[in-house]
Amino acid sequence: MKVEVKLKKGLRTILSILVDKKRIQAKMNERLNELQKEVTLKGFRPGKVPPAVIKSQFGKSIYGEVVDKILRETSTKAIDEKKLKVAGQPKIDLKQFGEGKDLNYELQIDCLPKVELKSFEKFKATDYKIKIENKIVEEKLKQIASQNKQFEDKKENEKAVLGDQVVFDYSATVDGNKFEGSEGKGVQIELGKDLFLKGFDEQLVGLKKGDEKTINATLPSNHPKKELANKKTKFLCKISNIKKSLGSKIDDNLAKMMGAKDVKDLKLLIEKQISSQYLQALNSISKKEILDQIEKSHQIDLPQNLIDQEISIMTQNLKPEQKDKHKTKNEKLAKSRIKLGLLLNEYGEKNNLKVTDDEVRAEIQKQIKGMPGQEKFVLEYYQKNPSASQSLKGSLYEEKILNLIKSKIKLNTKEIDTKEAERIISEFNKPNIVEQQSSNTKSPSKEKTKSKKISKK
Repeated sequence: MKVEVKLKKGLRTILSILVDKKRIQAKMNERLNELQKEVTLKGFRPGKVPPAVIKSQFGKSIYGEVVDKILRETSTKAIDEKKLKVAGQPKIDLKQFGEGKDLNYELQIDCLPKVELKSFEKFKATDYKIKIENKIVEEKLKQIASQNKQFEDKKENEKAVLGDQVVFDYSATVDGNKFEGSEGKGVQIELGKDLFLKGFDEQLVGLKKGDEKTINATLPSNHPKKELANKKTKFLCKISNIKKSLGSKIDDNLAKMMGAKDVKDLKLLIEKQISSQYLQALNSISKKEILDQIEKSHQIDLPQNLIDQEISIMTQNLKPEQKDKHKTKNEKLAKSRIKLGLLLNEYGEKNNLKVTDDEVRAEIQKQIKGMPGQEKFVLEYYQKNPSASQSLKGSLYEEKILNLIKSKIKLNTKEIDTKEAERIISEFNKPNIVEQQSSNTKSPSKEKTKSKKISKK
């Protein structure tokens, strides 16, 4: 194999690669011998079909398969030989090929730019500390108590009234016919909340344990089965129990139901949760401050193919007229993402930052704990989507890089209350239609702070 640099201009390099016909023929012979063990043709015993016969029948497809493999192997070797850092997929232009001929092709490569980092130490950012007022914690506590009322059984002959919890089984029909999901066992509803179907609750008022009644209701317009949407339905309900509310009690029993030791511990958990939600948004603002300074202080030539690829990803769900309308701004945003991605990645490499598989697993477990009742769904999602785990690894890598940068720069600590936090976040999240459209349904606050995804290490 001979490799020559035919052109080098900016970030683009074109290599001319020549593969000797003898090597191609040797690969053809190897493949024919492999196929001899596999091919079955009428008139020949299994494994005894002569290579010449196989070639006469399948020669073109075998040659194509062999050349494709050689192209992959030689292009990779050529890139390594010339020590090129490739940005995106190289393009192959066949100049000469065919059985009995040398293979000659050109490899067009867009290379990653050389990144020279400047010092970050003079950068400044705000490190927010937030105080959650007792009033907010108490309001949240009352809301939790209201959503987790305790009930006790009513006497056998006591009738259901608004505020009671009714437990029942049902069998439903539409136009006299059953349907998927037409039966339910042990359904519990609190009368008056109207959460089951509109007008359903009030028809249960006055019933006693053991009563049966046919309830008339209309299925919702957004029913999963379109043919059942807005259909009038009869529910034959059998009441298995009626319970009266003991009110919204804020006590240690409620705290233990929520996974806390006692009420005091529950309040601390609530405060921590609210604080975490605010800090997530505020940290995005701090991150944006840092990324803006990094971007402004560096000049880098960017490969056009990466820009085109990023724009394609950003605008994949937009209509053609939307793409054209915001073409300039989309290109600017794409360049910003790529530039920041390259800069942050270089900083991570310079500082030998890595993300281990154990760290990824720990983050997945953290997400699982934060979604009670959906643990299986979250775990299966990552098991069935390797790309999701890789994306998570990239996010953790970026987080490590930013945390290291924060440790080197001047952070101005600012203590604020929730009112001030709301004002800051609201100001930061002022609608930006172009970026919101380009972000492919992501929120503006996340998009503004997001550099190009890093999947390194």
